[in-house]
Amino acid sequence: MRLRILIILSALFTLLWSTSCRKDFEYAESNGHLSFSRDTVYLDTVFSNIGSSTYTLKVYNDTKDDIIIPNISLRNGNESYYRLNVDGVAGKEFVDTPIYAEDSLFVFVETTIDITDNSINELLYTDAILFDNAPFQQTVELVTLAKDAIFLFPDDTNENAIETIVLYNDETGNPIAVNGFELSDNHLNFTKEKSYVIYGYAIVPNGKELIIEPGTRVHFHENSGILVQEESTLTINGELSSNNSLLENEVIFEGDRLEPEFENISGQWGAIWISSGSINNIINHLTIKNAELGLYVEGQATEAAQTLIITNSRIFNSSRYNLWGRNAKIDASNIVLGAAGNSSLVIENGGSYSFTHATIANYWNKGFRFNTSLSISNTSKTNVENGFDLLNADFKNCIIDGNSSNEISLETNSQNIFNYTFQNCFIRFNENQSSSFENSLYNFENDEYYFNVILSGELDYFQPFDNDYRIGLNSDAINKGDKNTAISTPFDIIGSTRLPNPDLGAFQAIEKDL
Repeated sequence: MRLRILIILSALFTLLWSTSCRKDFEYAESNGHLSFSRDTVYLDTVFSNIGSSTYTLKVYNDTKDDIIIPNISLRNGNESYYRLNVDGVAGKEFVDTPIYAEDSLFVFVETTIDITDNSINELLYTDAILFDNAPFQQTVELVTLAKDAIFLFPDDTNENAIETIVLYNDETGNPIAVNGFELSDNHLNFTKEKSYVIYGYAIVPNGKELIIEPGTRVHFHENSGILVQEESTLTINGELSSNNSLLENEVIFEGDRLEPEFENISGQWGAIWISSGSINNIINHLTIKNAELGLYVEGQATEAAQTLIITNSRIFNSSRYNLWGRNAKIDASNIVLGAAGNSSLVIENGGSYSFTHATIANYWNKGFRFNTSLSISNTSKTNVENGFDLLNADFKNCIIDGNSSNEISLETNSQNIFNYTFQNCFIRFNENQSSSFENSLYNFENDEYYFNVILSGELDYFQPFDNDYRIGLNSDAINKGDKNTAISTPFDIIGSTRLPNPDLGAFQAIEKDL
């Protein structure tokens, strides 16, 4: 009996030893029997020398056998701009990779493409992942569009070239400081020939002017933006585009992540800051999107000239404010201030403001929003005891709207001048739900401040939660504009004529797309 047990144990040990030492006998070669989650991996557009996101390819073994892939490699070999990671192992070539029966493995793909030819602005780069060897080789194609760009950033080799600047104080009074660098003279004229990618805050030097031509694309890295210093000027010369999807003549400011999943992520970059003492800034046909604070304009009470004239422009999807004016002098017409994490438009510390045919509509859907779409005060958010004269805040033929019951907030210290008017405007304000209605600031029957205002109704936007504030033919804003006001802005933001029957807001009503 004991001998039989010893013989059985010996046989089992021999079997276990042979199977553990000869694993290659467990696997059949793949021999072209793999299947894939996709036959081509399209990596989204990247800038030259900037790494892409990581993309996933799933490889399936649909057979009943454990198999081994003799070789996984890139067609362009070690010189390929693509990088692979196969089941947790990084490299460009992999030998004898196993997959169990009816199982799968992950291949992760990344790329960093270097455009070395200065005459090329775009490069469509292709390669392929090769599985197995001939005659059983299978391939998955790889495709990426790379764009060349002009990169502007602080000179890390020269500490004196890097400035630490305080942008503003937040609501609790804490300073927001960032690194910045002065633009050289040969970078004071942005053109559409190549995109611009900015790291840190690009500072327009004192006495200089930054001119941006039609069709220019400017991309900002995290915590980056443009600072227009005292006695310097920003001029953006965008033009009306013939294609409202491509916006070929529009100047566009956005983040530097080009993947579709970043298209509507707010707070990707910092702000455009026009600082106190900068005057005669002009912006036309500019789109600002996905910033922390889209446009921050700071003025001086003693300055007679306009701080900013802005026309035919859109600012939306800022994580804080789209437009923040502090004691500034702003003249705005045909502008859209869309969704923002707080207010679409903030006016504080007084100043002088004129908004004509503006759509100020905050349909923020990325979390709870505390502030109204429009907030006006002659005090500071951080120091309500210090007041400034609000010489005027005039709104004509405008829409003030959003997805809250009340979308206007007025606050005065009752000591400084606080002048405001709304003429032929739609204002989202629910008198029945608001205790503010008893406040004389919200007396909509007082024609000294309110004239021909509409407090409720259907605006019939196209897609307000996607910041598309075109209005359809069922809008209550149709034909409600003042004609004399519209004469100064006879065409809407996309070039449609307003006269003789102007609608409210930045857009004339059109039939909705089917």
